[in-house]
Amino acid sequence: MRQILTAIAAVFFLASLHAELPPSAYEQMQTAAPEYLEVEILRVDIKPGAEQGQQDVEITARIAKVNRSSANLQLGGILNIVYTLTARPPGYVGPGQVTIPAEGDKPVAYLKNGEKPDEFVPAAGAMTFRNF
Repeated sequence: MRQILTAIAAVFFLASLHAELPPSAYEQMQTAAPEYLEVEILRVDIKPGAEQGQQDVEITARIAKVNRSSANLQLGGILNIVYTLTARPPGYVGPGQVTIPAEGDKPVAYLKNGEKPDEFVPAAGAMTFRNF
């Protein structure tokens, strides 16, 4: 009886955790991203966020290749990518966070328009700066 109760408790505990997204979810986000570019990272600024445990990330990048752009972005253009990261406790289970590329990196970038006209934000979560 004790084993059955333990098993039931484990199932309810596991069901309550936030799980990492399946690969198909990231593929859908990449496909739906209005901007699919290859960029060169020129500058990365990381500052404390509005709340404790948050970091505001601002990236300045040059467009090296335009694969898809609904904003009509052009080769050689400069863009700002902004997002906020939140510290996660040890053992956290959930969707991966957007990575922070290093200056000089040349990743892909799946983006969408931000709040300001010249800003873009990640459009594919943890897979914003990587292809599947």
